[in-house]
Amino acid sequence: MLATTSRLEASGLQKSYGARKVVKDVRLAVNSGEVVGLLGPNGAGKTTSFYMIVGLVRADAGEISIDGQRVERLPIHKRSRLGLSYLPQEASIFRKLTVEENIRAVLELQHGSDGRALPKATIDKLLNDLLNDLSIEKLRASPAPALSGGERRRVEIARALATQPRFILLDEPFAGVDPIAVLEIQRIIGFLKARGIGVLITDHNVRETLGICDRA
Repeated sequence: MLATTSRLEASGLQKSYGARKVVKDVRLAVNSGEVVGLLGPNGAGKTTSFYMIVGLVRADAGEISIDGQRVERLPIHKRSRLGLSYLPQEASIFRKLTVEENIRAVLELQHGSDGRALPKATIDKLLNDLLNDLSIEKLRASPAPALSGGERRRVEIARALATQPRFILLDEPFAGVDPIAVLEIQRIIGFLKARGIGVLITDHNVRETLGICDRA
């Protein structure tokens, strides 16, 4: 399990587009092994807040830190190296690849503690572990377009886990999935928590989200 001392923190986040203030003084904190909900109606600035934390959008003001290290001016790939992963609301898997190829593509970009690319044997083991952990082993050879909404979400979460993050930001994880898949995704979020990963969720479906959050 990952260390319990890791902490993702944002304070005083602000973002405007022209005269329209989209985000005003957002502050939040997520610890390792904790599930925190960022709730509110559509248009409340939840996704923009996520974008600022991950590095897709630069904040007009505010601070973002991982274990006390300021990251608000770092590019997205450097935040990722510090353990920050993001799962967007929109489909993010490669549609022309199979499930296995989707996950392997991410693993092949990772590096070991020596700074070198992971050996093939290590990649194969991590791939099999992710397929089993996310209950998608039987979908290994399935092409991405053949997946249901819930299956696609599980593959996307497996891809996010392939970067070995300390924190995962899930933007509307229950959007576009059936009730059975909602229960499965809730189970997966519990699995992430048990692995010591801090999870930040944004959703306008308060009922599904509150049931799994430690704080909101």
